[in-house]
Amino acid sequence: MSEEMYSAEQVAEQLGLHVRTVRGYIRSGRLRAVRIGKQYRIARADLDALTGRPAPAVGGTAVEVSSIVQIDGVDRAGADRLATLVLTTANTSRHGAHPLRIQTVHDEERNRMKIVILGGASETADVLHLVAAVLDGDNGLLTGEADDA
Repeated sequence: MSEEMYSAEQVAEQLGLHVRTVRGYIRSGRLRAVRIGKQYRIARADLDALTGRPAPAVGGTAVEVSSIVQIDGVDRAGADRLATLVLTTANTSRHGAHPLRIQTVHDEERNRMKIVILGGASETADVLHLVAAVLDGDNGLLTGEADDA
């Protein structure tokens, strides 16, 4: 089973980036690579994951879920608290082959928050259960009353 491998220079040329940028992606963990001697080697599947092109599933079906959660009636402070909770949960959980990618945005004029979740089905479900628990529970997280307890 031979997998196509690229050097950092080849990846930089393919993506139209400087080789230092590619090495920075590797060091930060944004692009997976294997170090062989003094050089990095990047697998085709890892390059595809960086660029967003789907890598072919080997030996199974790959599932990725995209979800947008809209929450009305949330002020800026409540949105910040909820965003911190959701992002911390996603960054500390290392379940599944693909990490969760989460973006949050708050519209102050409409008191509306949106959470965009991309990732595996079970990991996304865990985040959605967390959001539901915060919104359904009387925990004071969104109103700021949790700090007084």
